[in-house]
Amino acid sequence: MAILIRNLDIAVTYNDGDEILHGVDILIDGPRIAAIGKGLPVDAGSTIINGRGKIAIPGLVNTHHHLYQTLFRGLPEVQGMPLFSWLKNLYDFWRHLTPDAVYYGSLVGFAELLRTGCTMTTDHHYVFPQGQPGTLIDSQVQAAKEIGIRFQPTRGSMSLGKSKGGLPPDEVVQTENVILEDSQRLINTYHDNSPYSMVRMALAPCSPFSVSKELMIQARELARAEGVMLHTHLAETKDEEVFCLEHYGKRPVELMEDWGWIGPDVWFAHAVHLSDREIDVLSGSGVAHCPSSNMKLGSGICRTSELYRSKVKLGIAVDGSASNDGSNMWEEVRRTYLLNHLRYADQGLSAYETLRCATRGGAEVLGRTDTGILAVDKAADIVLIDLNDVAFAGCHDPIVALVCCGNSSIVDTTIVNGQVVVRSGELITSDIEKIRIEAQKVSDAMVEKERRCLVVI
Repeated sequence: MAILIRNLDIAVTYNDGDEILHGVDILIDGPRIAAIGKGLPVDAGSTIINGRGKIAIPGLVNTHHHLYQTLFRGLPEVQGMPLFSWLKNLYDFWRHLTPDAVYYGSLVGFAELLRTGCTMTTDHHYVFPQGQPGTLIDSQVQAAKEIGIRFQPTRGSMSLGKSKGGLPPDEVVQTENVILEDSQRLINTYHDNSPYSMVRMALAPCSPFSVSKELMIQARELARAEGVMLHTHLAETKDEEVFCLEHYGKRPVELMEDWGWIGPDVWFAHAVHLSDREIDVLSGSGVAHCPSSNMKLGSGICRTSELYRSKVKLGIAVDGSASNDGSNMWEEVRRTYLLNHLRYADQGLSAYETLRCATRGGAEVLGRTDTGILAVDKAADIVLIDLNDVAFAGCHDPIVALVCCGNSSIVDTTIVNGQVVVRSGELITSDIEKIRIEAQKVSDAMVEKERRCLVVI
């Protein structure tokens, strides 16, 4: 059944002409945008959405997350710690992950993302505790299909445990062979490279301090043989830089160069500590900017303006909820803008450029050309915001209003692949109260299990 969004006040397209349209309709036919224009005809029986007083933008794209971490928010044991100490303390909690935990943690994150205008997300799941099934990514895909979000999971991995000089404990790492075999299985099972596909896979060894050089190279070879993308954490903290220099004699970006991890099929999370040369090296690759996480963990301020001007594909991300405490894309958009202006003042990114990073920019980071844009034959991933809200009163630029005003509840409608999933700000594809209750039960069980272990010790 077709959907017609009629009489929109504004449509911010992010098309190749950077058009901002006024008083237009958007016709959706199946998963695609069929037409954009004024007074569009529509067949009888089509769904009509009133666009008066509303602004339409492409769906926001989240370029980095750890969905399981939604179940480990606000733990007193790790508050105020920098990354390495934070990780070392959290690994002990994460070793209790189960398929149910991954499933409900994913649903929580997806629900938050959809309600804040995110239509497509990736995830970087790299914790596979010993004794648990190896099908944790499958649990994520199931959750994504049920709730109705476009999903690009990554088969994350850790192979360098403490016994081999890495950061994580051995009980949450896997061998290279196990990782690569499961990576191949997931690609064969889920990767769909067709237009408008709802699931595409990527491979994502975790970080230089938790995986071996051999795994980085083997993952690269497999990904390029299968035509899937590559992802990892990079240059997030000074501790990471010190680790790389001590173990390899090179800075993190230099390692990526040596290991063949540079190119349009690669994107990195964070990329905070970069030299001018390294920014030039990353031109054409992607970066997921995680402002809230970088602030909470004290990691530093990403050089977003230089990345943007140097043609690095720049997206925005919520990162794992345990380093952010929310999966709220609008919070990240606003903090991207504010943190950028803290560093660059009047040379910072405009509100329009910031919102582009969160929409078309994010899609480009994830290798998608079929979403992130309001144009004919692009995916019908569309977000509507009602400008007739007191939060926007007195603002004279609608794009500045979106980026700088409002709150976490500004989204009226979220449409993914031509299906309405959020209406009047409420998720309509799943029982959100059931998700909350079940997720809290699973979360409490894991946290209490680890705390009992600590008491025994």
